[in-house]
Amino acid sequence: MSAEKLKYFCNGEFVESKTDVWYDLHNPSTGEITGYAPCCTNDEVLAAVEAAKAAYPGWNATPAIKRSQILYNVRNLLIEHMEELTRLVAEENGKVWSEAEGDVLKAKEGTELSTQVPSLMMGESLMDASKGYDTVLYRESMGVFAGIVPVNFPAMIPFGWMVPTCVACGNTIVLKAASLTPRTALRIAELYKEAGMPNGVVNIVTCSRNEINTLLDHPDIKGITFVGSTPVGKLIYERAATAGKRVQALCQAKNHALVLEDAPIERTVAGIINSAYGCAGQRCMALSCCVVQESIADEFVAELKKQAMKIKVGNSVDKSSKLGPITYKKHYEEVVADIEKGVKEGATLVLDGRNPELPEELKDGYFVGPTIFDNVTEDMTIGTDEVFGPVLCVKRVKDFHEGLAVMNANPYANGSVIFTQNGHYAREFARHTHGGMVGVNVGIPVPIGFFPFAGHKDSFFGDLHCLGKDAYRFFTESKCVTTRWFDEEEIKKTEVSTWDGTI
Repeated sequence: MSAEKLKYFCNGEFVESKTDVWYDLHNPSTGEITGYAPCCTNDEVLAAVEAAKAAYPGWNATPAIKRSQILYNVRNLLIEHMEELTRLVAEENGKVWSEAEGDVLKAKEGTELSTQVPSLMMGESLMDASKGYDTVLYRESMGVFAGIVPVNFPAMIPFGWMVPTCVACGNTIVLKAASLTPRTALRIAELYKEAGMPNGVVNIVTCSRNEINTLLDHPDIKGITFVGSTPVGKLIYERAATAGKRVQALCQAKNHALVLEDAPIERTVAGIINSAYGCAGQRCMALSCCVVQESIADEFVAELKKQAMKIKVGNSVDKSSKLGPITYKKHYEEVVADIEKGVKEGATLVLDGRNPELPEELKDGYFVGPTIFDNVTEDMTIGTDEVFGPVLCVKRVKDFHEGLAVMNANPYANGSVIFTQNGHYAREFARHTHGGMVGVNVGIPVPIGFFPFAGHKDSFFGDLHCLGKDAYRFFTESKCVTTRWFDEEEIKKTEVSTWDGTI
């Protein structure tokens, strides 16, 4: 891949930036520079907003069925270009091939759901809401939205979670792509144009936090959809809400799994391995902590180590690899530092993923192998804070009640999981866990996109989640129309009650 200077996407065209600041793009498997992304100037970001604003009236006036047809074309193009897009994700993000393909498939899934907009955007109605009064609730588009995207899912988050539903509802969008992984988003934007999307409906920039503030403050931006860290999510929520915008901020996590003594050890460990180490642990639904009943803890940890040691660490584009690199160098260094901190805090390092065995051509890549800590306690930062990498912590508890209490004490509540064959404990867990997405013998409890991605506590700020019916409510506002038609007697009246039609 040549080290080219990328352009940004505005009003249906790729435009050369006039910036003096560029972001180095790397192949995380090799560490080599593959290109440069612009830190778009403030004027360029404003131009993208203006393009989205100008496109909105025409796109909003396009019937929902016509919008859905264009998105169906997008869906078909995603399938047609599946291998190309998978390679882009693998090369710029570091996901191994099967994970990169899944990233693109999730973009396809979100696009498929958006083609159902004529049904999902429907409102409600009631004849004779009051005697002689009929009320209809419509859902209407709002205008221009901004999406702020992290590095870890270059296809799914921008073009599975954000763009399809936003534009399906008749809005337009300015997408701030992840500055270190923008290629996939830019390529999919090109496919949107090929599918027949009008110019200006979808615009993509890469920029710094200064230009992001421009989006947060801009009076023409009606809402912000964000995925990223909790500290940044809080700031975005506060600033954008202060400016009168609606916000959904999906933030970080520290997902726990409660493993009871009746759980089938080998199958349970297989599910946990997949959840903890998939995508190199760089996903907000990774299982990073196992709360294990003491009676089986030794057996569980031994099996965990046994299975983890079989995971092949390697180049993301090698289809035999099962664990790819961390996406960028600074974060790689942070994950290594977190492992070192865990050792200093007194946790038992069962499996050390630092310096995994690699061929010479990958020595400069950002690889961390599967890592396991045992005897992790609540006073250790690795047990409470998110480690965004392939690091799994084991906490030992006496029983179900202690385990649930440990899990619920954590400030994050994206997902929570229980492994058990006991229906009573499974039900009690589902009822009382703080996690917004709950798994019973399911390591990654993310529902299909018909349902919302529903984090709780410090994992989410806002009122309406992404995906599911929540997404359609987030990207629309309701309008109620009440109608009364006069009969011959009503026409003759000269006095109307203060509470006319409402009581």
